[in-house]
Amino acid sequence: MGHSQADKAASRVRILAAATAQMRAGGLDSVSVGNVMRSADMTHGGFYNHFGSRAELLTEALACALDQSETLRPGIEETRADPEALRRFVRAYLSRAHRDNRDSGCAIAGLAAEVGRAEPEFHEVMNDHIEQFIALVANALGEGREEAAMLAVSAMVGALQLSRVLTDTKRSDFLLKAVRDALGILVDIRE
Repeated sequence: MGHSQADKAASRVRILAAATAQMRAGGLDSVSVGNVMRSADMTHGGFYNHFGSRAELLTEALACALDQSETLRPGIEETRADPEALRRFVRAYLSRAHRDNRDSGCAIAGLAAEVGRAEPEFHEVMNDHIEQFIALVANALGEGREEAAMLAVSAMVGALQLSRVLTDTKRSDFLLKAVRDALGILVDIRE
């Protein structure tokens, strides 16, 4: 007996969710088709009913992880400048909670270094999300502030990455605060 299209779609969603979780937890190279299929409660052989290759699964899982990250940007509207909303966003992004939440935090910060070493199709997937992030921050800053937005996004992503590596929690917290404070001055979103 065959599976319905709805069942097949639901299975694909489960596979993508498992791959996305595995990718967020351990990076691109950690994603194993066998482990993904076990996590999705499916057989390894059923994988090719949904994806043509592991690379196809990885690019779609990366897109899912990046889409999930965009939900971390509430309060910043795409239609108007709002420095106060940006201030709140920077505080939340450069926070201890975000630093400590690797598995569901910003996928750009979590995966950019690996994507930079991966095949071009991964670059293309992340590129669009980076551009959207910059555009959202530029819009919140106001017209003509794209360079400041590029600086802000780069500083936020880099600070989050570095804060996750530092072994001294106080030093890590200080780094996040220092970048929050510097961004407030550099892009004129001081508290």
